[in-house]
Amino acid sequence: MSMELPGLRTWIVFYLISFVVLLWAAFLSSQGVMLWVSLLLVIIIIGVNFATVLNQIKVHAARKEFQRELTKDFVRGTDQEKDDRESH
Repeated sequence: MSMELPGLRTWIVFYLISFVVLLWAAFLSSQGVMLWVSLLLVIIIIGVNFATVLNQIKVHAARKEFQRELTKDFVRGTDQEKDDRESH
């Protein structure tokens, strides 16, 4: 599975933001204040990450199927290599 460079940059930013939110949730829970907020942040980040990865897997599968549909009638091998020109 290959990703385009802009897509890779988006993933890096996405996971950096996720990491910062998880660090903030860990800070809140270690201080003992607003435990429900830190738990909610962790649940939201895990849910968003799961949904995003699942969506990307579906997009990749759809793209692969589309490419398969485009190339299903493509002829390879000796049938295409035959030439009608006269040999010298």
